[in-house]
Amino acid sequence: MAVHGASAEWNGSLKEGAGKMRLGSGAFEGAYSFVSRFETGPGTNPEELIGAAHAGCFSMALAAALGRAGHHPTTIKTNAKVHLGASEAGPTITRIDLEVEGVVPGIDAAQFQEFAEGAKKGCVVSRALAGVPNITLNATLK
Repeated sequence: MAVHGASAEWNGSLKEGAGKMRLGSGAFEGAYSFVSRFETGPGTNPEELIGAAHAGCFSMALAAALGRAGHHPTTIKTNAKVHLGASEAGPTITRIDLEVEGVVPGIDAAQFQEFAEGAKKGCVVSRALAGVPNITLNATLK
């Protein structure tokens, strides 16, 4: 199987420092800081990248499941909202909201919802995030 990597470098203290994260492919490099992660400020953060990974994986898993059943999607668009909260262990991803819209000829909304639920359970990133207490799904067929 494939091995994919990413890297991060942090310089300075937690609140005053700053860092950069980079995908191993070089397709993305972004600055991050305490403010971009725990407050509202410029830059990215690990949770945002987890959201992108989850949205991408889920979209592909849903397209694959639909295709295996003979329903070839025109478009699958997924947004993932990653909630960073607190727990006894410290900052914790407490919830991820997946919102998917699909254009899939030949199926109805109930079928789309069923396929989406299966993709949510089966996607590699969903399985990797099994420790997140609540992953919600809102699926809309257009």
